[in-house]
Amino acid sequence: MSFVGKVWKILVGIKDGLVLVFMLLFFVALFGVLSARPNPGQVRDGALLIDLDGIVVEEKTALDPIEALLSRSAPLGETRARDIVRALDAAATDTRVKAVVLDMTTFLGGGQVHLKQIGASMDRVRKAGKPVLTYAMGYADDHMLLAAHASEVWLDPQGVAVIAGPGGSNLYYAGLLEKLSVNARVYRVGEFKSAVEPWSRTSMSDEARANIGGLYGALWEEYRANVTKARPRLQLARVTGDPGAWIESSGGDLAEAAVAAGLVDKLGDRVQFGARVAELAGKDPWSELPGSFAASELPAYLADLGQERKGKKIGVVTIAGEIVDGDAGPGVAGAKRIADLLDEALDDDLAALVVRVDSPGGSVTGSEEIRRAIQRYRDRKIPVAVSFANVAASGGYWVAMAGDRIYAEPETVTGSIGVFAVIPTFEGAAAQLGVTSDGYRTTPLSGQPDLIGGFTPAMDSLFQTSIGGTYKDFLALVAKSRRMPVDRVDAAAQGQVWDGGTARQLGLVDEFGGLPDALGWAAGKAGAKEGEWHAVHLGERGANYDSLIRQLIVGDDARQGASAGGGDIFAMTALRREHLGARIARDAERLLGTRGIQAFCLACPAGIVAPAATQRSAAPPGEGVLALLGWLAGS
Repeated sequence: MSFVGKVWKILVGIKDGLVLVFMLLFFVALFGVLSARPNPGQVRDGALLIDLDGIVVEEKTALDPIEALLSRSAPLGETRARDIVRALDAAATDTRVKAVVLDMTTFLGGGQVHLKQIGASMDRVRKAGKPVLTYAMGYADDHMLLAAHASEVWLDPQGVAVIAGPGGSNLYYAGLLEKLSVNARVYRVGEFKSAVEPWSRTSMSDEARANIGGLYGALWEEYRANVTKARPRLQLARVTGDPGAWIESSGGDLAEAAVAAGLVDKLGDRVQFGARVAELAGKDPWSELPGSFAASELPAYLADLGQERKGKKIGVVTIAGEIVDGDAGPGVAGAKRIADLLDEALDDDLAALVVRVDSPGGSVTGSEEIRRAIQRYRDRKIPVAVSFANVAASGGYWVAMAGDRIYAEPETVTGSIGVFAVIPTFEGAAAQLGVTSDGYRTTPLSGQPDLIGGFTPAMDSLFQTSIGGTYKDFLALVAKSRRMPVDRVDAAAQGQVWDGGTARQLGLVDEFGGLPDALGWAAGKAGAKEGEWHAVHLGERGANYDSLIRQLIVGDDARQGASAGGGDIFAMTALRREHLGARIARDAERLLGTRGIQAFCLACPAGIVAPAATQRSAAPPGEGVLALLGWLAGS
């Protein structure tokens, strides 16, 4: 029996060892699949197919495949703007590419600066004599900003195309907080710092309305100029002036109304559209499915292009999304992560640095940590250019104060120089539940801050004084960097938000231009001529098949549900309803999740700031916060 027992133990050990080996091989294979790069061999003659699933972003959100699979959650689809521009510019002279197709069936939008840059690249493709076609179930404002630059715009006969223009409603919670007996203590400097108004008011202040009205007016003017120049036959005034009469003139048929107003060129389903592309780019020899055509998809095409790396290195650091303390990101601007990237690159022999900002701001301490890291480059006499994308406001402007020169676009949203903090206390709600607080204090600050008993006048004064001191620091940074008197900076500050054109007039930016312009200036300051330098994006990882994980997690149904068009106008309304819950949850989390002094632009257009908050998850964010509010309301 002893011999049999020993043999059995050996067999069990062999079995356990084999299990461990097979598990190890499985995870190695899984990692290989998840980290595999697109195969350049997939590029073939035909169309360049760009599937705009989700949103166009400056920086893609990091996706942990194992965590995503376990949690059954994943971000919405994201495509980097510069990847699209790079592919389109290459396609213009690539003999393999016969046409370009933008599939916007599940496109959710992007910032106005990004879409304008992509539209300009589409124009360059058309100038090279190649057709550019778009297809969607529905076209909204962002869709049309791209589609206006296409040679053929296709819409499904059951679809809809509308242009609404910028603007909308904010949610205000002062009335709810009063009913819940929650005291939202607001500390701010600046008449126009409207980020705190949702907690302190029931409507928009006159000052905020005047400032945001000027901003939206400027953005709308730029939008109209862009769209009508690219597509002169589009009857924009008719579409936006009296939508009811416009649609009624086509018998209530939204698709036919879109054709009549010049929003789209042709109506057809996906099969008909595919047949048209096949006429231009060739049939797909690998598929006989209806609507198929020869095409190379964007990831494979980008992998085939490769990267040129010759001459001097110009570093590019991206600050995208809300600025937070810690290592968060990419897709969120984790201050420590970005500062570490910058510090590590100090030894990489960079000839110059370009800071690319697409952020509404956030944590003041995080913004200052990033600014100091950038300043260390200037201390070493390394030229630093700053390039603003869609938004570089509040903390996003703070980080730019370490740059030598600032570039922005007319559509860039910037400024919002101001700081605030909101801290809720629950003395009123606790008292309604029969809970009170009392004790002995040796000083006015003993036991403070007390979220249940409330703050003493000394604590309140300390918080407000701290906010005032931080605002003075912000003004001093801007005055020193922009070489402006503090009084002049203060007149342009006070939390006011500006478009790029106005910001340039105020002296907050130096020049109109995008990332290529900033790179060219930085290279020139480093003594590098055209063709003698290349850009190095700090912290960038190679492309992989994270879309496979997204597909496994969210499935086709969820992807189709993300469509901005959604089929018809009622589906579009339903999509807005679905987003409302997440919006309320984020607002509640911002109130109760106190994160220190904030330099954040809550007034910046939602479509621009949205990318950082477009998580698709099995559990909605802020669930605990909503539960707390519900508990208080139920009391």
